[in-house]
Amino acid sequence: MFKRFISYYKPHKKMLALDMGASLMISVVGMVYPIITNRMLNDYIPNRKYQIIIISGASLFLLYIIRMMLRHFVQYRGHMIGVKMQSQMRRDLFSHLQKLPFSFYDEHETGRIMTRITSDLFEVAELAHHGPENILISSTMILLSFVYLLTINVYLTLIIFTCVPVLFFISRHLRRKLRAAFDDRRESNAIINSNVESSITGIRVTKAYANSEMELQKFAGSDSLFVKANRKVYLAMARFFSTTSFISDVFNVLVLIAGGLFLYNGSITFGDYSTFIVSVNLFINPVTTLINFTEQFQNGVSGFKRFTDIMDEKPEKDAADAVPLDNIDGVIDFVDVSYSYKTSREVLHNIDLHLEKGQKLALVGPSGGGKTTICHLLPRFYRLGEDSGKILIDGKDISKITMESLRKNIGIVQQDVFLFGGSVRDNILYGRPDATDAEIVEAAKRANIHEYIMSLPNGYDTEIGERGVKLSGGQKQRLSIARVFLKDPSILVLDEATSALDNTTEILIQQALDELCKGRTTLVVAHRLSTIRNADEIAVVENGRITERGTHEELMAAGGTYKELYSLQFRENEIV
Repeated sequence: MFKRFISYYKPHKKMLALDMGASLMISVVGMVYPIITNRMLNDYIPNRKYQIIIISGASLFLLYIIRMMLRHFVQYRGHMIGVKMQSQMRRDLFSHLQKLPFSFYDEHETGRIMTRITSDLFEVAELAHHGPENILISSTMILLSFVYLLTINVYLTLIIFTCVPVLFFISRHLRRKLRAAFDDRRESNAIINSNVESSITGIRVTKAYANSEMELQKFAGSDSLFVKANRKVYLAMARFFSTTSFISDVFNVLVLIAGGLFLYNGSITFGDYSTFIVSVNLFINPVTTLINFTEQFQNGVSGFKRFTDIMDEKPEKDAADAVPLDNIDGVIDFVDVSYSYKTSREVLHNIDLHLEKGQKLALVGPSGGGKTTICHLLPRFYRLGEDSGKILIDGKDISKITMESLRKNIGIVQQDVFLFGGSVRDNILYGRPDATDAEIVEAAKRANIHEYIMSLPNGYDTEIGERGVKLSGGQKQRLSIARVFLKDPSILVLDEATSALDNTTEILIQQALDELCKGRTTLVVAHRLSTIRNADEIAVVENGRITERGTHEELMAAGGTYKELYSLQFRENEIV
């Protein structure tokens, strides 16, 4: 993990070297004051060297101006190194998230992922900036001050130095509990973010059901975990810092007593004693800084570990011999396909399907039977196991086809339409980002939404809000259909695309879908069976198996599950 962290410094190594050089100069300048103080007390003042006193003071003032400029450089440039590293990690993480399979998002909540992209990487950036500086400045100050203190009085210096191992031993012991507490706090923070994200996304449902009190109770539960985790953190911090500060205070007491005894015995001059008292903090402060740096170090390490946890997730990969899928006819074959999700029993059992070019196959059956899973397997949102059958397009195993070319040739219209924040134009363009305005308009016309778009205040440039909140369900669906028209795929998947719409809107949408299906091989998952009567073939999927196949007329004549489902819907419509 350390090597991975260091690798992010490589693009900034020149600026890092300048930053470290400036930090080193700050340390060296910090040593000038006690040296001048010693000379003042032992030589310049007793010998009345007033001119040298003035020159020394002016020189020290000039050095402090230089140190101010160096600190400005370190604060600005050093932090920018951390920010740029954070930016690169964020880009790497976001890029990696784009490559992860559906199964990853099935198991990880959005709020937790957001925490890792934002607050976790901020802590890493702070460590990236302050870590090298603290280590370099503190180490240099400890070494220089130790050598300088030895020149003043060896015995006093050794007394102080013997206490340092005790300080590090105690801090190491207390740091373990501090690390565990920080990990718990990060987890509780992720839980809060996840709950907030879920609650805000579903705020309209909450208001519709007047369940604000329930959401408050849920939030209070996660917030109490956060408070509990922080209590552990601050208790561990309190023990850590109070103990280490006490030992640092003991240093000063030892110097005061031992130095006083040495001065009484004549082993040290008053000037050296005074200088030692002034200078001892040059040794103690960087030691304390290194110890106190533990909190930031633990935050940064914990954040980077969570970053690498996601980066180590295996992305979707093409097979070594994968080839692009070009100029396809759209012949689809499912050959003895079985599938199970990680945490569930097998949901598909030995599925065999065949679709000719331009054919429409409808999948019907009870909920949870495996219809949507079949749709998700076709574009390889989920990967089949080695002994779980094959899916072929134009006779080519999709596991040997590049995912990008496979998915570019498949258009998907789902019941739950997702629209991005932005304009109408932006969302239609998602189907093919290089499309012209004329092509966008043509796609909208074919989806029966052009006239509505032109009635909007800014036409195609009208903002639709987060997830298209300013649009109705039918308008969202037609926008998604326009997006697929623009994509112009050879294969089409319709996953209950009209089941959530009213009858009037469904007719408009169905007209657009019928237009969309022309000339394309189409796989339809239908809840309303009246919409798939004209399908070339209908397959009934129950408990992960295909139990019936045929046209509408053939299945009705067979008198099986399909007829029962169709008759039930017919009776429901009569009642309505």
